Amino acid sequence: MAKELQVLNALDVAKTQWYHFTAIVIAGMGFFTDAYDLFCISLVTKLLGRLYYYKEGSPNPGSLPSNISAAVNGVAFCGTLSGQLFFGWLGDKMGRKRVYGMTLMLMVLCSIACGLSFGKDPNAVMATLCFFRFWLGFGIGGDYPLSATIMSEYANKKTRGAFIAAVFAMQGFGILAGGMVAIIVSAAFKLKYPALAYQFDPIGSTPAEADYVWRIIVMFGAIPALLTYYWRMKMPETARYTALVAKNAKQAAADMSKVLQVELEAEQEKVEDRGQGNDFGLFSMQFVRRHGLHLVGTTTTWFLLDIAFYSQNLFQKDIFTAIGWIPKAKEMSALDEVFRIARAQTLIALCSTVPGYWFTVALIDKIGRFTIQLMGFFFMTVFMFALAIPYHHWTLKANRIGFVVIYSLTFFFANFGPNATTFVVPAEIFPARLRSTCHGISAAAGKAGAIVGAFGFQYAEKGIGVRNTLIVLGVVNFLGIVFTFLVPESKGRSLEEMSGEAEEETGSATELRQQPGHDLRTVTL
Repeated sequence: MAKELQVLNALDVAKTQWYHFTAIVIAGMGFFTDAYDLFCISLVTKLLGRLYYYKEGSPNPGSLPSNISAAVNGVAFCGTLSGQLFFGWLGDKMGRKRVYGMTLMLMVLCSIACGLSFGKDPNAVMATLCFFRFWLGFGIGGDYPLSATIMSEYANKKTRGAFIAAVFAMQGFGILAGGMVAIIVSAAFKLKYPALAYQFDPIGSTPAEADYVWRIIVMFGAIPALLTYYWRMKMPETARYTALVAKNAKQAAADMSKVLQVELEAEQEKVEDRGQGNDFGLFSMQFVRRHGLHLVGTTTTWFLLDIAFYSQNLFQKDIFTAIGWIPKAKEMSALDEVFRIARAQTLIALCSTVPGYWFTVALIDKIGRFTIQLMGFFFMTVFMFALAIPYHHWTLKANRIGFVVIYSLTFFFANFGPNATTFVVPAEIFPARLRSTCHGISAAAGKAGAIVGAFGFQYAEKGIGVRNTLIVLGVVNFLGIVFTFLVPESKGRSLEEMSGEAEEETGSATELRQQPGHDLRTVTL
């Protein structure tokens, strides 16, 4: 066993201090913005249809054509996938901190640019909006591997899971904020520019000023990101990157001495020793032997989870309309429709999405990642089939509340389940020099699932109907249960133990990694 570096040991055993909470807020505000930007678009797509695709004499308000709707909803995910791979790799090459500011500024600039999408012609507005949402997604993508890696490398091993999950839980507040901003903006414009429902006044039901509503909602996402930029630039590089990747023990000790407020000794010789025999690359057979199945586990579970999670989130409004919880479009004015969709999504976020995240934060270091993920996928499967099989029963007016309750529970167990754990685990089980890259690969697989969900649900809903689509999502969740068995348990273990960096090239170490998580997981069962 290699000698342990004092600076890494100090981080592992450090009591929870103010800097932990500062790091959670700084990293978490990025996720607040990420969730706000990714999900706010679903609040305004119906409004975009009314504004730019109105057909004179039509009995129903204008709506986005299927291909345009899929592009507007899904293009940010394409950018996110690209950003996760690129910035994940860059975070291991240049350091976490140097790349961290780039992603935030990209998010701020593109949020503003999305709201300034120019022109009156529908094609010009949609093309501009999609262009900037792609680059917005690219910046958001970088935040996934960098925030997770930074938080895991700052945290102590006793509460590391809770700290990483708390960063991710800010996503819940971002979704909530998106709904609340949409409610406030649409209510203010409704008061100032009252309008009749479409069936009574097709043209007047969408006042010209409604064009400002979607732009304000989309641009608001830049504010929290901008407020965080200064503090991100003040954060020191993580000691694990500085010591284990950059091989600068003196700088690592100096940075963490300030953070932990204790004197730490620079141990350059130990840093040089640790690199020997343990510097394999991502495409080496040694990585495949030690972490190959781990990477398969983290990518497949995240991919399957996001198919279900994002299709549910982006198309809540369609499901609510299908069961009659939101009136038909022609029975509302444009601003009333935005208000009602936002109110419904905010209610779901408040009652199930946000509490689910914080249940994970509270329990992840007590019952473990594996148990939470398995339980989450199991209940998501059960509730999805409970909605799908007796679907006609739920469409009856007397049973709509029951539908909403069960639908909310699928969100609760997604967040008190795989939506949080798939983010946490890849930041803990890979070596420091590949940690950001592997997290980026896992997250990109998730976004590939989100793209399948965003584009696939759009066509599946019209092709095979809501009931059959829900059955497909239930099967996807069941496959998540199966692939969870490839993911190791990391509760209570140091990052170096999990990645094998604390061990010399011994037979026992290699043997341990060849059986990913087998002996580790037994702790939680």
